[in-house]
Amino acid sequence: MNILFVHQNFPGQFKHLAPALGANPQHSVVGFTMNRRPTLAGVQIVQYRPGKGSTPGIHPWIVDLESKVIRGEIAFKAARKMRDEHGFTPDVILAHPGWGESLFLKEIWPQARLLIYCEWYYPLKGADFGFDPEFASAEPEAICRLRMKNAHNLLAMEAADAGISPTHWQRSTHPAWFQPRIVVEHDGVDTRHVAPRSHHQALRLDIPADEACAIAQGTVSVQPGAEIVTFVNRNLEPYRGYHVFMRALPELLRRRPKAQVIIVGGNGVSYGAAAPPGTTWKKLFLDEVRDDLDLSRVHFVGNIPYTAFVSLLQRTTVHVYLSYPFVLSWSLIEAMACGGAIVGSDTEPVREVITEAETGRLVNFFDKAGLVERICELLDDPAQRARLGARARELAVDRYDLRSRCLPMQTAIVERLGAPRGAR
Repeated sequence: MNILFVHQNFPGQFKHLAPALGANPQHSVVGFTMNRRPTLAGVQIVQYRPGKGSTPGIHPWIVDLESKVIRGEIAFKAARKMRDEHGFTPDVILAHPGWGESLFLKEIWPQARLLIYCEWYYPLKGADFGFDPEFASAEPEAICRLRMKNAHNLLAMEAADAGISPTHWQRSTHPAWFQPRIVVEHDGVDTRHVAPRSHHQALRLDIPADEACAIAQGTVSVQPGAEIVTFVNRNLEPYRGYHVFMRALPELLRRRPKAQVIIVGGNGVSYGAAAPPGTTWKKLFLDEVRDDLDLSRVHFVGNIPYTAFVSLLQRTTVHVYLSYPFVLSWSLIEAMACGGAIVGSDTEPVREVITEAETGRLVNFFDKAGLVERICELLDDPAQRARLGARARELAVDRYDLRSRCLPMQTAIVERLGAPRGAR
């Protein structure tokens, strides 16, 4: 069958599924993206170019929707060219609808079956919006803007034949009328590679120069047997509890004079609002506690290569993962697959994988004293760390392993959707 993947930054969440389907000689697989022609075995890449808005004075509540319609229009024209000039007609379209590219593709290929990646729908209550009072918007119009952010999601669901979501929590944020069409299957973690390891050598990680935070460039070297506390975000920001973790550090370092804290993450913004002008979230909350920290034991290593990231998770003594009620990070599953002893926030996405005292320890997201206490308990108790880490590893392998579960399940979903209608 012909299979079209649609993702602004392809392959994105389809990095395993697309080449797996492309390896089947019975399939023709195309990646449709504005990315710079990524190379994946068995996948042909078709690139489109982003456009610009041209309407002056557009209502501020629909600026977000306009950007998605612009991308949708460009994708529509590129898809029409694929159909008319190259004769390509997909049987199945797999699309991440988050940036709008899939909005009008069914107008080009009405017979194609559309499977959308249901990463997040913006609930008006009970999730990330208003969760953190420190950053909750005081504008009465904020909820109106949030409602409008779902306009493209509603259009995508109206056009879709089915959806796939990586977790039950993420599925639950979508409207009740569409949830029966969403199958839950995680993108998967290769637990053969992301696995516990015995290390007898020092861990060495490069520290990038960071003039804004006055952190010296160099190398962090942690010797075997050291207490390593890790904290990982794509970007260091409130949505992932960076502010809570930083405010807990002075007391943690006071109580654990031999602990080394390694923080992975960039200076940008992945979710939520940007930091105040002239600063970053990383700098803002580091500066708040800087005078109370022994910075020789706090290591900001930026965004590190994946192999170094896995090595770090394999060496961590306690891994801390905090999150608003929002999208669950892959890094938590990867830490579990490495057999990590985890302290997580007691929020909905985390509770889906961390059960208190079974696969990790949970603490109220805002309770920095409780966070310190949980970390110290685990640092003092090797037997508890080993038990929790082993159970976390078991769950990761059973529910999230790429090869034995997730990839076969995703492949079956696509092939079943694309089969002749009488054979489904």
